[in-house]
Amino acid sequence: MPKNSKLKSILIIGSGPIIIGQACEFDYSGTQALRSLREDGIETILINSNPATIMTDPSMADHVYLLPLTTKSLIEILKKHPQIDAVLPTMGGQTALNLCIEADEKGIWKDFDVEIIGVNIDAINITEDREKFRELMLDIGIPMAPQATATSYLKGKEIAQEFGFPLIIRASFTLGGAGASFVYKEEDFDELLTRGLEISPIHEVMIDKALIGWKEYELELLRDSNDNVVIICAIENMDPIGIHTGDSITVAPAMTLSDKTYQKMRDMAIHMMRNIGDFAGGCNVQFAVSPDENEDIIAIEINPRVSRSSALASKATGYPIAKVAAKLALGYHLDELENQITKSTSALFEPTLDYVIVKIPRWNFDKFEGSDRTLGLQMKSVGEVMGIGRSFQEALHKATQSLEIKRNGLGADGKGYKNYDQIIDKLTHASWDRVFAIYDAIQMGIPLSRIHEITKIDMWFLKQYEELYFIEKEISTFTIDTIQKDLLLEAKQKGYGDRQIAHMLGCLESEVYNKREELNINRVYKLVDTCAAEFEAKTPYYYSTFENDVETVDGVRQAENESIVTDKKKVIVLGSGPNRIGQGIEFDYCCVHGVLAAAECGYETIMINCNPETVSTDFDTADKLYFEPVFWEHIYDIIKHEKPEGVIVQLGGQTALKLAEKLERYGVKILGTSFEALDLAEDRGRFSTLLKELEIPYPEFDIATTADEASAIADVLDFPILVRPSYVLGGQGMKIVINKEELEKHVVDLLSRMPGNQLLLDHYLDGAIEAEADAICDGENVYIIGIMEHIEPCGIHSGDSNSLLPPFNLGDLVMQQIKDHTKKIALALNTVGLINIQFAVKDDKVYIIEANPRASRTVPFIAKAYGEPYVNFATKVMLGEKKITDFNFNPKLNGYAIKQPVFSFNKFHNVNKKLGPEMKSTGESILFIDDLKDDEFYNLYSRRKMYLSK
Repeated sequence: MPKNSKLKSILIIGSGPIIIGQACEFDYSGTQALRSLREDGIETILINSNPATIMTDPSMADHVYLLPLTTKSLIEILKKHPQIDAVLPTMGGQTALNLCIEADEKGIWKDFDVEIIGVNIDAINITEDREKFRELMLDIGIPMAPQATATSYLKGKEIAQEFGFPLIIRASFTLGGAGASFVYKEEDFDELLTRGLEISPIHEVMIDKALIGWKEYELELLRDSNDNVVIICAIENMDPIGIHTGDSITVAPAMTLSDKTYQKMRDMAIHMMRNIGDFAGGCNVQFAVSPDENEDIIAIEINPRVSRSSALASKATGYPIAKVAAKLALGYHLDELENQITKSTSALFEPTLDYVIVKIPRWNFDKFEGSDRTLGLQMKSVGEVMGIGRSFQEALHKATQSLEIKRNGLGADGKGYKNYDQIIDKLTHASWDRVFAIYDAIQMGIPLSRIHEITKIDMWFLKQYEELYFIEKEISTFTIDTIQKDLLLEAKQKGYGDRQIAHMLGCLESEVYNKREELNINRVYKLVDTCAAEFEAKTPYYYSTFENDVETVDGVRQAENESIVTDKKKVIVLGSGPNRIGQGIEFDYCCVHGVLAAAECGYETIMINCNPETVSTDFDTADKLYFEPVFWEHIYDIIKHEKPEGVIVQLGGQTALKLAEKLERYGVKILGTSFEALDLAEDRGRFSTLLKELEIPYPEFDIATTADEASAIADVLDFPILVRPSYVLGGQGMKIVINKEELEKHVVDLLSRMPGNQLLLDHYLDGAIEAEADAICDGENVYIIGIMEHIEPCGIHSGDSNSLLPPFNLGDLVMQQIKDHTKKIALALNTVGLINIQFAVKDDKVYIIEANPRASRTVPFIAKAYGEPYVNFATKVMLGEKKITDFNFNPKLNGYAIKQPVFSFNKFHNVNKKLGPEMKSTGESILFIDDLKDDEFYNLYSRRKMYLSK
């Protein structure tokens, strides 16, 4: 059946600000859905409050509403657009589903005659209400863990008495496992039960008998209205039951599941999906499997929407789940749609993987002082990375190299744990670095049986780790001159980086690289094609690997490379890697717009990134996508293969920026602002010297490399003093200290964490107003795209401040100084592209806090507030295609736009919620107000000093 011809105008609900449990995967799914609907001539109306997203770009939907996600906003939109026929709520995560349910309960959809498509409310209610879900599963013969529902403290106590410990508590109608706990001991139960009941919006929890050591699996499904179902991907969690899937290391395809059990699980998933409701779209089903030979299966939960794992499954298989799910919501059947990768086969097929993917979450515990770092049923990670390889070992190494936590992969970098008790503790209490601790345990000689007994991780995975250790041990007996080709090739095939091999051989990374060149051990690139090369793929989506040479018919011996280099002029955009606090979705927005702008200028665009949640890693964003770690060795090999005109580094945040030095050293052209200028701005000492020459005020400062130096500087500067290390992102390590004792403690701590780093000590301008400006510079002219004033005082990180555009409380004299300083600094740094400058205003004098000649967190916010494509303009300037004078700037904003930070403190109990110079927010929303009499502004302004911490 073709699409439902009655559907001509559809409302899509976005996912709002990024929080732990709901990240930029829903920007990816929402963007795909919007593009998919527009292909069919559907009018699209979008509501979302997150300005950093691609989906809220004016080009993505016919009408974009940057409004709070409330029923009041929905009514406003529905009154303005009476033509809306349907709402698609499955692309915006739990936020969108909850809003859809609330609107349904209030009768809003009925009042405006709007149909819900892609899911039905009954399906949502059944899957979210754990008691109803359990009853349904028992009715249809799907086994579940012994469990019971409690809607009161007393009932919960009775259930615990009946089941015994350990237990699992799960709160109904929550996101990212909020309120869920593993309870090992009776004395912990009361507090965790109370917390679960409080967090659940209907004050209901499900209490399960804990299945300790059972393995966890997820299946991603799609179903059409004709009841065709395809399983897109089977994902295995390396971590057993007890750790939220968002915090687990996951692997596709499933590695330790027998085919017989997989077929049984498949049938159960389809049976469950068909029984929760009559809807067309995506679905995620989670199962537990007993670790014995019986492989008993029980159902954990089902989510009738696209999810975090569907973004992962899309990138893992190349099958665009959200895009197809949107078509199915319109009424299409799977057999009527084409495979987006091959363009010649049907969408009614199950992808085949001839590679392995490994996803590792990215945590930011250092931002949540006092937080419990143990992983459990409540999600705590802020992002994730994915590695693609020919084997589990290669994919695991590529994923660990993508994390950007100063590790070069598993082991072989001198940074492992060496204390027996510490390693046992790391294995017992799963935390962010257990993936490394397993390797350290094997290296120490702890038997695999003991590691398995503690972690319950399947022995197959542990043996893979052990093999890696054996090869490291073998390589360590050689030198760079004596290592044989076969052994070096094997190490590369298992994912070891040149840096790690250099560590084993006791030589330089460059020597390993040269040895590989000499022995002809080179990276080759393979297509992600959804069908294991059974059909020709039309989409250039690649990953790298190492292969043995094969002899071709004409007698040439070489490894097969599927990435064909064209003779077009090319540009590489370095992506922003995993989401973390200080570098989020806003840099993915910048990268995507950079790619699109370069394509408009006639370049072949090449994207390198490793974050599966993003629009930049969608297979059809750039002309070519390399799903690879943003890690020097991988990038340099792609550059050598593709030979681009240059590389854009200023759009991918600190991830891309910190590779600028290496690019410069290896003679690779950096497009836009030079490395010298980028480095000058990062080096706080050199930058302050430049300001002195320009006669621009800055807080008194000095540089220290030891605690003694810091103490002597403090005698001159006077307290309070702001201590900040050079070359960091998101205010990492910044702190205001008020006496010598605090100063010494913080400096010693910083130097132990960042050895060799320069520390800048500034006199803190107490009571100053903070402001910032973003501008585009072409080397000759400067155009200020926006000046913002922070509501909170100077001392709270700009990413954690509520910012008003335009400023609300700065006089003409101050504004003129801001404009003059911005232009002077942009030109003095030879900026070509974007620059962000932050100011402190005290007694009508404007001081410079810092300058970043790159894309900033606020650029998407300004672009959305003024309705101008600033990243597009800046990229064309970087490429040398346009000058500032070529653009017709026409910003439009009535009233003010407020950038409001959003925090995820509720995921961490007993954590310090005070704000300071180190950034802690996970996302942001935009709020438009007509004037300063607005209640929201008044409320923010009255609380502006509440959280300032020194």
